[in-house]
Amino acid sequence: MENKFRFVSVDSSLKIWLLEKLLQDPPKSPCAGEFLDGVRELVSGQQTSLLLGDGLDQRNQAMADTLTAGALTLYPRNRKVSLDGREVSLTPKEFDILYFLMQNRGEVFTKEQIYRAVWEEDYLMDDSNIMAFVRKLRKKIEPNPDAPQYILTIWGIGYKFNETI
Repeated sequence: MENKFRFVSVDSSLKIWLLEKLLQDPPKSPCAGEFLDGVRELVSGQQTSLLLGDGLDQRNQAMADTLTAGALTLYPRNRKVSLDGREVSLTPKEFDILYFLMQNRGEVFTKEQIYRAVWEEDYLMDDSNIMAFVRKLRKKIEPNPDAPQYILTIWGIGYKFNETI
């Protein structure tokens, strides 16, 4: 399986250096403002990680403000989720897992890959942690959690977000 993401640790001195560089000499890019906002949030502690994507990927660009799948809509900037127009209350980690999977629709991820993408810690070899989060998330977003249509289990591997919805 091809790995389409990589987790890189960034300490506080690197975060501050990056913020200063972006403020002193901002790049001429349509993505620069959003990147600067993300780095500011890292430095201030509002966010603990950033997920960077290829700005040339038109599908991700089109979904930057809203991700929709069937009756499920995710608003990344507000960190809100709605199902059939009603807001769904998610914990921060539930939101992060759902956001990660929706951004990578159709791609299968192991529990370890999901853990590394959402948490900033080394993987603890405890699959039950991710399984518990997915189970709780399904109870909140799936019409029938026992027969999920959004977050699919790929037996022996992990999970994926259904690309056909």
